[in-house]
Formats: sequence, structure tokens, C-alpha cells
Amino acid sequence: MNILFDLDGTLTDSGEGIINCAIAALEHFGLPVPERNVLRVFVGPPLRDSFPKFGVPVDRVDEAIAIYRKRYVSVGKFENFPYPGIREMLDALKVKGHRLFVATSKPEHMAIEILDHFELAQYFEIICGATPDDSRSKKEDVIAYLLARIGQGGVMVGDTIFDVVGAKENQLLTIAVAWGYGDIAEMEQAGAKIVSTTEELIELIEAC
Repeated sequence: MNILFDLDGTLTDSGEGIINCAIAALEHFGLPVPERNVLRVFVGPPLRDSFPKFGVPVDRVDEAIAIYRKRYVSVGKFENFPYPGIREMLDALKVKGHRLFVATSKPEHMAIEILDHFELAQYFEIICGATPDDSRSKKEDVIAYLLARIGQGGVMVGDTIFDVVGAKENQLLTIAVAWGYGDIAEMEQAGAKIVSTTEELIELIEAC
């Protein structure tokens, strides 16, 4: 079976770095900085969609993204760590013959660099992410591009409503992990199956 994994909030806990970079961008504009818990919504969706919600003018979103990425490239991408049990789960799925892929809204080159850093890139046939110009950044577009390359469907594993909606638009089942950053009730209502542990995830994939 083809299994498409989200990155942030699914394979790695990248919240600290993402939130710190979002704060740097908001401070650059002199905007109010909410509590860190509020800024968790930056984990997952494209930055272009998130910054206007916190007061960044639409015509200055590119500037906000540039500030964010300047810090992220030098520091933020490594304020991050794989969730417990991820490596063992990937090992088990590979042994069972599943094909593993990454579909993330993070810029593709950054996703590859992060997965290389944590020695996880070896598990995935293709790591697919956003393009440098953000022409491919929404989750549904990333999934569609990846599916066009591999030629068949599968299961999406993610942690936010963006993963669920993106998968549904591409006729994929979604398994949502409870250890990430999404609203569990919202994802379940949208049709995702919820798992709380990597062991439950393996069991559910095997049952699909």
C-alpha cells in the first residue's frame, strides 16, 4: 500500500521552531504576538494562509514569509525532533512491504534537509513538498502532484484538517494522529480515522 505522510506534527514535532519563526515575523511588523498556544495554527498550513489571520497585510505576506524563513533556515528547522516511536514504525511498515512517501506543505528542499538530518529520508521513495514560488503549497496540490508521479492511490497520514481535506479531494482515506497539532474532533467529523499511538497506526494501516 502507498502511505503518504505529512511531516510537521506527524513525523516530527516542529512546533517550537515554527512558532519562534512566526513570532519573529510578527515582531518585525510590530504586530501583537499572541500566546504560543494560539500560534500552534502555524504548524501545518501554508504560511501564505496563516499570516493574514494575525494582521499581516496581504500585500506584505511575502515579506513576512521572508523574515520567517530567514530564521527558519538558520535556526528554526532544527528546533525540532522526531516523535517517539516514529523510526520503529517506519521500519515496521517497510518490512511489511508498504511504499512510504512524504506529502508536506513545507518547501520541498527544507523537508528533505530535515529528514536527512534525522536520518529518516531513507524510508521514503519520494519526499514531495511546496515549490519555491509557492505555486504548489496547498496540501491538496502536493498530494495530487505526488499521486500523479506514483500512479495510484493509498492512505494519507496527517495531523490537521488540511491533511484530511487534501486527502479527501484526492479520493484518499486519512488516518489522523492524535499527537500532532490538529483538532481531533474536527478531523474525525471530516471523516478521518484517529490513532493515538504508532502501534495503533500500524494496526489500522494493516486493516485497510
